[in-house]
Amino acid sequence: MVEVQRLAAAALGSVLAGRSLDAALAALRRQHPQLAARDRAAIQDLTYGTLRLLSRFEALLEALLDKPLKDARLRPLLLVALYQLEHTRAAPHAIVDHAVRASEALGFTSAKALVNAVLRSFLRRRRGLNAQVQRSEPARYCHPQWWIDKLRDQYPAHYAAALEAANRHPPLTLRVNRRRADPAGYLELLERHGIKAECWGASAVLLGKPLPAERIPGLAEGLVSVQDAGAQLAAPMLDLHDGMRALDACAAPGGKTGHLLELAAAEVTALDSDAGRLERVRANLARLGLAARVVCGDACEPTQWWDDAPYHRILADVPCSASGVARRHPDVKWLRRPTDIPQFAHQQSRMLDVLWRLLASGGKLLYATCSVFQEENHQQVARFLERHRDATRLSLPAVDHQGQLPAGQLLPDERHDGFFYVLLQKA
Repeated sequence: MVEVQRLAAAALGSVLAGRSLDAALAALRRQHPQLAARDRAAIQDLTYGTLRLLSRFEALLEALLDKPLKDARLRPLLLVALYQLEHTRAAPHAIVDHAVRASEALGFTSAKALVNAVLRSFLRRRRGLNAQVQRSEPARYCHPQWWIDKLRDQYPAHYAAALEAANRHPPLTLRVNRRRADPAGYLELLERHGIKAECWGASAVLLGKPLPAERIPGLAEGLVSVQDAGAQLAAPMLDLHDGMRALDACAAPGGKTGHLLELAAAEVTALDSDAGRLERVRANLARLGLAARVVCGDACEPTQWWDDAPYHRILADVPCSASGVARRHPDVKWLRRPTDIPQFAHQQSRMLDVLWRLLASGGKLLYATCSVFQEENHQQVARFLERHRDATRLSLPAVDHQGQLPAGQLLPDERHDGFFYVLLQKA
């Protein structure tokens, strides 16, 4: 459909101009409220898919062009069309025809011949061109060169597999609410609905293929929540017990807050600096039938919201590069810069030092990121332990035996995204 292709190209163009993908798609929905749900989903799929493999299609486009495009606004349209030709079941002639018509709808009447020529040339030469661009690492791994170099340096035995996993569609994983159901019983419910799935870990259920939220049995009723299997490791690590005071320091959208309350009848404070995102925390807790103290505030400024009573447990799921969840947020690969990593590390260091002061003696703090970069993870914790002699690092059996990986580090694979966890205890 011409309109779907055109709007996907518009969203991609916004990201290439520096806007986040979430913001670009939200703006598109506001500007085109008449779009059917099916069309919105198709636009999202095209944009996500193109961004996951962006550098490959950019390399193909450069090889197809005899000279630079006169109008850069044509680039997103051609990139989306190349993705469609390579990774969708739509008829090639229809994709080319839609792109030609979309260029006209965008005001590029004079570019119709160019669009047609570029895409038809790709169809004739695709095998040779694909082999040609594979010689470039960014095109082969579909990540920026600095990202590839950093992972190769930090994980020489694992970097290629991690990069390839980050380019695939992520699995859809559910967390069973143990207060309302159990994994085995929920698998039976899925089977009755003809949905294939398998259990993983204590509460995770991996669906055989993704489903829209409205088609997931029990989701609206609070039987399950959507949460990556790796993210589900966090709450059990904190060893929370009934009656304890706990802080989820960067709580939105509330997945880990809900998990903590499913595991123990504790007094949990869900803190986040984004009031809008806290509405999602409240909605998730209401859906699950759980209650927490939801507070809008800066974790680094506790005088604004803290009641001076120490916490027995603190979950510090800190802001980070999101490099471990790039397959869910593919714009991250192209919007991040190498200089962002030290800035995140500085913010994480400050937050850790502040939150440590709020922890009771003998209490435990779980430091968590969805990053794969060691500056935010292993190196961050090493510096923290040098500054705080009252801190002891505890073992985490679930993630401390990952072969050659640093303790606590998960890299993305077919079952989970990339995460880092370290459990610290106060003397």
